Amino acid sequence: MVAKKRILFIANEMSPYLELTEFSEIANKLAIKANDSGYEVRCIMPRFGVINERRHRLHEVVRLSGINVSVDNDDYPLQIKVASLPNARLQVYFLDNEDMFKRKFVFSDDLDNWYEDNWLRAIFFCKGTLETVKKFGWPPDIIHCSGWMTSLIPLYLKTAYKKEPVFSNSKVLYTIGQNSFTEPMGPEFLKKAMIHANMKEKDLEPFKENNNTGMFRGGASYADAISFGDPTVDAKLLEEFSKVKGKKVLPYRDDADLTDYLQLYSDLANK
Repeated sequence: MVAKKRILFIANEMSPYLELTEFSEIANKLAIKANDSGYEVRCIMPRFGVINERRHRLHEVVRLSGINVSVDNDDYPLQIKVASLPNARLQVYFLDNEDMFKRKFVFSDDLDNWYEDNWLRAIFFCKGTLETVKKFGWPPDIIHCSGWMTSLIPLYLKTAYKKEPVFSNSKVLYTIGQNSFTEPMGPEFLKKAMIHANMKEKDLEPFKENNNTGMFRGGASYADAISFGDPTVDAKLLEEFSKVKGKKVLPYRDDADLTDYLQLYSDLANK
């Protein structure tokens, strides 16, 4: 019997848990469609404080919790929670940490002030996600990253985690979405994002714009394939990544069946 191919969805947001952009619903539909099409599917996202644990029936996965995620010599405890995606037999894992995510708002406070540590939250989430997958012992064939907060994952897989056996056959699809913030990531971001001794400053070159566009550019630069998840993506990114030599690129499609994504998953899994 041929083993099922595995898809790991990593997202800032996924309906019904968090809906900030239209892609949250597409991410939901893609996970369900891939699961119904014979893939083994898991999803990971942050457990932002606005996500209601009781309503969505989240519970802690004790065997996975207890990881400490180190960022610039500071250790942050990682708690893993899980829920079943409504109307689907697949699991969504939530990465939680009291300092990072237990807030009443997502990326800005009640006065719409950008959280100054969003750069740290992004590094923590990306590194924490990869450490969690290592603890799963569940090697994904395809990793589909969506949302600016996941943009370091393709980079880390090509550098800090390139020798990890669990990722040895993983191919990464990165979805460029709409720009949702105008603030800079912060002066410490590029330096602190270098989480491993074998990383070099030039590895962060695609991120140097240090803003929403820069995050999307960085994620797309290191991915094996690219898709556009919104009709209003940054014009510079649309021009830069619509045709990239050696990478499959999916344009934005405003239809419901998402068969182009399934074909891309198949192409990546069999590459």
